[in-house]
Amino acid sequence: HKMNEKMAEKDKSDTPPSKSAAPSDDATPETPVIPPVEAACKRLERLLGRSEASTATTTVFFNPSKVVRKWLGTSSGAAGAATLSDVSSAALKLLDPEGPCAAGLALLSELSEEDTSMDVSDSDANANASTLTPVVYLSAAAREAEAWLISLAVRLLWKAENGNGAAPKALALAHKGVAIVEGHLTASTSASATLFPLLARLYRFQSLTASDDYSSHLRPAIVHAHRMSCLRRDVDTQATLLNIMLHDLLNVSQVEQAQKLLSNSTFPEAASNNQLCRYLYHSGRIQALRLEYTSAFSNLSQCLRKVPTNTGLGFRIAVQRLLVVVQLLMGEIPERSVFDTKGMVNELAPYMKITQAVRRGDLAVFGETVQEHAERLKADYTFTLISRLEHSVVKAGLRRLNMSYSRISLADVADRLGLPNASSAEFVVAKAVRDGVIDATIDHAGGYVQSHDLVDVYATTEPAEAFHRRIAYCLTTHNDAVRGMRYPPDAYKKQLEASRGMEEDDIIDEEKAQELEDEYDEDF
Repeated sequence: HKMNEKMAEKDKSDTPPSKSAAPSDDATPETPVIPPVEAACKRLERLLGRSEASTATTTVFFNPSKVVRKWLGTSSGAAGAATLSDVSSAALKLLDPEGPCAAGLALLSELSEEDTSMDVSDSDANANASTLTPVVYLSAAAREAEAWLISLAVRLLWKAENGNGAAPKALALAHKGVAIVEGHLTASTSASATLFPLLARLYRFQSLTASDDYSSHLRPAIVHAHRMSCLRRDVDTQATLLNIMLHDLLNVSQVEQAQKLLSNSTFPEAASNNQLCRYLYHSGRIQALRLEYTSAFSNLSQCLRKVPTNTGLGFRIAVQRLLVVVQLLMGEIPERSVFDTKGMVNELAPYMKITQAVRRGDLAVFGETVQEHAERLKADYTFTLISRLEHSVVKAGLRRLNMSYSRISLADVADRLGLPNASSAEFVVAKAVRDGVIDATIDHAGGYVQSHDLVDVYATTEPAEAFHRRIAYCLTTHNDAVRGMRYPPDAYKKQLEASRGMEEDDIIDEEKAQELEDEYDEDF
């Protein structure tokens, strides 16, 4: 009987507990779930604390700006799902009210007072979790977390107010955040490179939240901030502010001022890829407006190659629209696959109709298409460039007529191209002959155009020029790839030792011999 009782007790102990069973008092309490915003800030604290400890013990090269930049990229998920209540609660838990981040904590706590979307149950749960765990404020990443939380609050306010225009509350918070970070940079005696990417982020949000009328008042402050970033060798803020100034000047149609700024400034090579893409787009737009179509095509093509393909669809559409117009102004016809790109079909539909009109040389269809989509083209900032395509349409039509007919009357040319009369067609044909668009002769007495025999294209310099463009593209791609490669430290020493045929044992023996020689020298 006792044996049967022992077997029953053993079976009971081996069976897993049911889900409906109540937990015992001796069970270990569950670890509270840390919100994503707080977890991101604590991860930055570990990164910067570990880096400072390693640099204090050993002489290791440490790039704090690069660490923060990578951390910003990995924390985009937490930033996208954050709310104002999450930001304010993270500030209250992580920032020391008596430390250097008291001003930022006061700003973020004001947001928590205004935000009434937090439920009472959530606040009670957070209070119980805070009583279970001791309060530990950030030390190594306190200023960085403060700047990041302010930038998150600015973005959330901007999206809540408008999302695509002026936002007074977000703009006021961005001003205060920039002032706080600038104060940290001025008062700090240690290395403050970790604040550079966050300061650039705040300036970016400040320009987004400002209206077009108010942006002119920000220009002196932005110019002064750009000068200070150059003196501090702040690559992130320098590139961001340069793009902000170029964008502001292009919005108010000050193309010559933008060209002066572009020619008198230098874009930093160590800037992020996103800022480089923006700079290439602005420079290509400026060059297109100044009739420098070859340089504009090169910059826009490079921008389209460097832009990320998994995000930024709106920016890629804007670049592709401008690139199509620049190609048409250069006399080239874009490929059909450009207009069939995923996500761009509807946005590029008007430009496809314009391209078809230019390809056929039909001036009447071109005019109707431009008139139909005039408002859309003005919103895309391409109406000025497309208005110059009328000459390209006429040139394309003349080129087709020159290839189709060896002799055609000026009246038929005017009828085919949609020109008013034969005299206008005569002037247009004369200009095309002088520019080298067609190879023909005008008979004024007979009133017709006589085409010459086609010249072998391989006897001209056009193949050599195309070959030169391809070689220049390959060399540029190779140079960019070499710059983007990462080289491990002291790799050249290992290669040098391998080339000399020295193994590890030989190196150790040589070091021991050198130490013995040093000891003998000290004895004697």
